[in-house]
Amino acid sequence: MRLFGIIGYPLGHSFSERYFTAKFERENMADCRYRKFELPSLDMLPKLLDREQDLAGFNVTIPYKIRIMDHLHEIDPDAAEIGAVNTVRVTRRNGAVHLKGYNTDAPAFRQSLLENLSSLPESAVVLGTGGASKSVCHVLMELNIRVITVSRNSATGIFTYHDLPGEELHSAGLIVNTTPVGTFPDTKTAPPIDYSWLREGQLLFDLIYNPPQSLFLRLGEGQGCQTLNGEEMFHIQAEMAWEAWNRETK
Repeated sequence: MRLFGIIGYPLGHSFSERYFTAKFERENMADCRYRKFELPSLDMLPKLLDREQDLAGFNVTIPYKIRIMDHLHEIDPDAAEIGAVNTVRVTRRNGAVHLKGYNTDAPAFRQSLLENLSSLPESAVVLGTGGASKSVCHVLMELNIRVITVSRNSATGIFTYHDLPGEELHSAGLIVNTTPVGTFPDTKTAPPIDYSWLREGQLLFDLIYNPPQSLFLRLGEGQGCQTLNGEEMFHIQAEMAWEAWNRETK
């Protein structure tokens, strides 16, 4: 049996197990399984790898997309440039585990974004500065879009939520939520920006897909914004992860 999974903490919001289980059934891959592995600490990863000898690859979600890089033996050049990993391939060489990291978030975000934009904006506000934000910012800068990052911590973002100018929100053609704020089961929360500055013609992209319409997106719709959740991006990156796990074994 080949086992795959997802690590992170918590994982109650994740649809990955459901997605891959359906994929394996649909494509008659009876020898494949997918499971959630909640790890309150990444220090638990070696024990997981020892226990699950059939584990051939795993996805990485909040809060480990950056810290996982310290545990890898090899990192794909694109992922190294981005500074975040969300997909890990597991191989065993002479009894030793070898972990190679990839980033499928960035190309999946790029594809989903371009399929939902009629034209590229001059600037984008990115909420959050974690691993998902690194992938988003990498794509936006490749597209020559000016990026304004917002963080709870003044040391990591251009602005904090407290001092983000309303004019930046108003002028940006794209606003991306890369934080977990609003994710199930905390669905009554939203990033603390001043939504009164939003306007028609803007695209609000929430990487969250559970719930399908976050409070962030509902508040944007109330201001006339176009909205997009992260479900399409999730599906794209999941298939890219599958390719990464199987690329060298075909």
